[in-house]
Amino acid sequence: MIDHEKEERREAQNTSSQPRERETPRAVFRFPLWLLVFCVFPLFILAFSSCISKGSNAKANAEHKILYYRNPMDPRVTSPAPTKDSMGMDYIPVYADEASSVTVPGQANVTIPAGREQLIGVKLTNAEIRDLFDTVRASAKVAYDPGLYSAILEHREAVSTLLKSRAAGSEDFIAEARSTVNASRLRLRQMGLSDRQINQAGEADFDPSNLLVGRAGETIWVYIDLYDYEARLVKPGQKATFESPSFPGRHLEGIVRSIDQVVNAETRTLRARAEVPNPQGDLKPDMYLSAVVYVPIGKKLAIPETAVLDTGTRQLVYVATQPGHYEPREIQIGREAGGYYEVLSGLTDGEQVVNSANFFIDSESKIRAAMNN
Repeated sequence: MIDHEKEERREAQNTSSQPRERETPRAVFRFPLWLLVFCVFPLFILAFSSCISKGSNAKANAEHKILYYRNPMDPRVTSPAPTKDSMGMDYIPVYADEASSVTVPGQANVTIPAGREQLIGVKLTNAEIRDLFDTVRASAKVAYDPGLYSAILEHREAVSTLLKSRAAGSEDFIAEARSTVNASRLRLRQMGLSDRQINQAGEADFDPSNLLVGRAGETIWVYIDLYDYEARLVKPGQKATFESPSFPGRHLEGIVRSIDQVVNAETRTLRARAEVPNPQGDLKPDMYLSAVVYVPIGKKLAIPETAVLDTGTRQLVYVATQPGHYEPREIQIGREAGGYYEVLSGLTDGEQVVNSANFFIDSESKIRAAMNN
């Protein structure tokens, strides 16, 4: 036991006599001042701008605050908290801005969640400047006109006689021939031909036989019967299309060349004459056709007619001011042309209006307006 203690003392002395290793001093980390400024300054700016935005958005948030929830089936039943009705349908939130902003009497702004928009089929379209064409629909008939054929031949003979009289140099014959030509021109004008057509009919190589027979590869004349209140819209040079049960699915195009000067006393119509190519010879004299004449209105601000709710006393559309938010607006419309209405006032180019499901939105708008009152 004593020897063991001595040995331990000897080992302790040897350990204490050995030189101690030099301790390495710890490195002192100094945080750069520029890095501190770079990290802290943006946070300060962000906090400052957040305070400003909170103050500026306080009014907007207050206006879009939910006032209460109403029953989707009975607007008189309301709840201060979200709930469901007896059929499991969610109550609809009513916002402060919807209750306070009524732009049209009897209507209110409407907010619809995105999921409900898809459910009821809401679709939007732009109010835009476009070329509008009014359409005049009328009955038509391929020309079979022996009277006009004879009048054209007489006029061509009168023109030929006038040219021969001028070549002969006889003043008496020239005056008489000129009088005959003027009389034949007046007759053709009464029968509905234009000055251009009359001049063309007086040429020696003009063949009016298409008034009696229709041959393949030639141009034939088609007579369009227009009511007097529609005739004012139709002018020479306008495009017209024709179709017939004899060749279903086919549309033939022609050009209006002239309009009669005298109203038919029996039918109260004016006759318009159109030139129509007959490449396959399908059009036969006296064949009945359906005609559509396209009347250009010009470039106008227009929206689809399905976007307009016409009550008889006013015309309404619902404008998408932001996603899911719709504002009722009263507009003034002009002519209807090809499924579009000309917009005279109330909309600007590029605004989006509801084109489908607007009846659902209108019902919601009326209910909310009634509740607000």
